[in-house]
Amino acid sequence: MSVRLIPYLVMNGNAAEAIEFYQKALNAQLLFSQSFDEMPENPEFPLPEEAKKRISHATMQVGETEVMLSDTFPGQPHQSGNQVTICISTDNPQNSREMFEELSNDGVVTMPLQETFFSPAYGSVTDKFGVNFQIYTKGQN
Repeated sequence: MSVRLIPYLVMNGNAAEAIEFYQKALNAQLLFSQSFDEMPENPEFPLPEEAKKRISHATMQVGETEVMLSDTFPGQPHQSGNQVTICISTDNPQNSREMFEELSNDGVVTMPLQETFFSPAYGSVTDKFGVNFQIYTKGQN
């Protein structure tokens, strides 16, 4: 079983600018970047124009550490101070479910753990201490 904790920065429409900044300031190497308009289309939820160029997900390497980041979707609340989450990356869906359930006890589920186009088990939760976690399971759907 593999488990990693990864800092995850949530930006308010300026993730592309942040990527460039961290590349220069921290010598970060961009490993992956995808905008919302590069994601698979969902006819039930058409993509608004103002969302298309925002970053849906990016991964950078800073030294020996990965840092992930994305933009909020237009209209989602964003407040300085809560834009950093911890992404728990696992390679086991059952382990992801167990951690998600434990973190959910007396916490608030912000996205139920579910299969997505990028993960067999992904969800987000704020634990009872106010810490924001994303649970990401590696693997193909």
